[in-house]
Amino acid sequence: MSDKNFETEAIRTQIERSQFQEHTTPMYVTSSFVFDDAEDMRASFTEEKIKNIYSRYSNPNTSEFVEKVMKMEGAEDGYAFASGMAAIYSTFAALLSSGDHIVSARSIFGSTHTLFTKYFPKWNITTSYFDINNPAEIEALITPATKILYAESPTNPGVDIIDLELLGEIAKKHNLLLIIDNCFATPYIQQPIKYGADLVVHSATKLMDGQGRVLGGVTVGKAKLIREIYLFARNTGPSLSPFNAWTLSKSLETLAVRVDRHCDNALKIAENLQGNKHISNVKYPFLKSHPQYEIAKKQMKLGGNIIAVEVKGGIEAGRKFLDAIKMCSLSANLGDTRTIVTHPASTTHSKLSEDERLSVGITAGLVRISVGLENVDDIIQDITQALNN
Repeated sequence: MSDKNFETEAIRTQIERSQFQEHTTPMYVTSSFVFDDAEDMRASFTEEKIKNIYSRYSNPNTSEFVEKVMKMEGAEDGYAFASGMAAIYSTFAALLSSGDHIVSARSIFGSTHTLFTKYFPKWNITTSYFDINNPAEIEALITPATKILYAESPTNPGVDIIDLELLGEIAKKHNLLLIIDNCFATPYIQQPIKYGADLVVHSATKLMDGQGRVLGGVTVGKAKLIREIYLFARNTGPSLSPFNAWTLSKSLETLAVRVDRHCDNALKIAENLQGNKHISNVKYPFLKSHPQYEIAKKQMKLGGNIIAVEVKGGIEAGRKFLDAIKMCSLSANLGDTRTIVTHPASTTHSKLSEDERLSVGITAGLVRISVGLENVDDIIQDITQALNN
């Protein structure tokens, strides 16, 4: 880790200035780069010389964005992608071979679950799931073919927490690669590499951008693993665009101050909702009532911006709540400046059976609140009136 503080690195990490001596990094909207002569071109393509060749491989804007995330996470290297799912797919596809096995937490993002259950089996890559609330199951699932141990913490949408230090110990004991999706926490709140993660993946679309503008993803971690991911991505093409990279790099300059406010708002809202007669349960990592509160306090600086609440009355009550919302947004995104509410059972996870939803902690009345940066009193007022409607 750098000797500079998090906020300083986020703001002061920049690529070299051009001859124009700009104060803020310019946008390098170019598909390719030129060479001085035949030898310069040869040495660049053989990687004897580190130089930008083509924006599918690297670009000054993507390099700056990646370098910032590396410093934030304490990583050796990294690569940026067009979306969070491009980062997840490419990371796994680059490191796995036919016959390999993944042990994953059951509570993972829906598209990641689809990769594991629909697409990876085509290449004879299998997955076994463990209950995030019962990590004692993990070791029994490990086989000689197991290569990767994977989890999200906090989880989506149930905001469950898993002990990253425990996962690091298990991965080390069984010589597995530990990959952690750190999207909900951001590197400002937790750094999984400290606890033994080999790679950390982010959907930069969420809190890293923080304003609902661009798509992006990034994987950082051990240099030898990133090298394999880079070669895979260089040939398959899921690279981040220079414009999106420039936007995300600028966004990281305000990540700390934004996340501080997100978390402050979220804790106040979670505490307020605990006494609401229309809600049977409120889950937020920094509420003492959260089942993994002590673990959250150990590995997280703050509780994040996501609250999961159980609205009494099941699916219809959840739908009625969404219809009664006036200010907050109904959207599939999260981590925006604007507060967003979703009801997974009737929307994102409506195609699953009730048993399938319950297996990943999605109850009929579960509502996910991505707390934004509006005045906290206005957020509480809108959520309360929708519950009382």
